[in-house]
This record gives sequence, C-alpha cells and structure tokens, in this order.
Amino acid sequence: MTNKLNNIIIWAENKPGVLYRILWLFRRKQFNIESATAGHSEIPGISRITITVLGNENLVKNMCKQLAKLIEVVKVEDVVDDLLVSRELALMKVAVKDKEEKNDILRIIEHFRGRVINMAKNSLIIEITGTEVKIDAFYENMKEFNIMEFVRTGRTSLFK
Repeated sequence: MTNKLNNIIIWAENKPGVLYRILWLFRRKQFNIESATAGHSEIPGISRITITVLGNENLVKNMCKQLAKLIEVVKVEDVVDDLLVSRELALMKVAVKDKEEKNDILRIIEHFRGRVINMAKNSLIIEITGTEVKIDAFYENMKEFNIMEFVRTGRTSLFK
C-alpha cells in the first residue's frame, strides 16, 4: 500500500492533558504529523482536532481505532480530501527597502488575495489564507524579497 496524506478529525473533551495523550499516541505509533490544529467545536466542552498524517490506509485506520479507545475521545473520523473544505492561515513579515519594492510586494499580495495587517516604515506583515498549494505558491513568489519571519497554521477542515 502507498502512503498518502490522511485527515484524521477527532472530537475530544476539552480538558488538560487530552491533546497530549492524543499526540503521544501518534508518537508511540511512529506517525509523523504533517499538521495539527485544535480548537473549540460547536459542541460545548468538546474540542475538534484536525491532524494530517502521511501513512497507508491500514495503518491510519488502526490509528483511528486506537484513538477511539482513549476515554476522553468522543469521535474519530479518517476523512478523504474530497469530503472536506480545508484551509490554512499564513503570516509573513517581509522587509521593504523602498517604494518600488513595496509596490511589487503589494501586487503579489493582491494577486493571492492576501492582506496587509501591519505596515511599518521598513516592513509589512501579510496574512494569507487558502489551500496548502496556494500558501506554497505565495511563499515561492515572495522568496525574491527579504522574508524576515514566516509561520503557518496546520490544515483546518469542515465537511462539505
């Protein structure tokens, strides 16, 4: 079986240590987590955790069964991309040396439908949301400039 990206969505009690136990299980089973996001869900007291891992179908299904055995886990689903709408958020701080460079950067931001969330004398902080492919393409286009900092969230998904 070939390895592919898998989306594991977990609903678990929002209590101290629960996320640690979930992530510890991934470590114990030697899964490398490509991305992970966690936050409150529409259900009071329940967190929704989206974890993206690279693995074959059988190993991922076994992992889901192991996760479901954790007392605090309410529900676990391994979901294919076709059933989800997924997005990431990225923030980038880029140095700006002159007005011409600033205009070049602003054109790229506009092309990718990003926005400037902070403008200082010599730098811009940019926010961009989209698929992993869009974020990667934006980063590639910005490489010619002086990227001071870059951070991105993991994949966050909802069912279609």
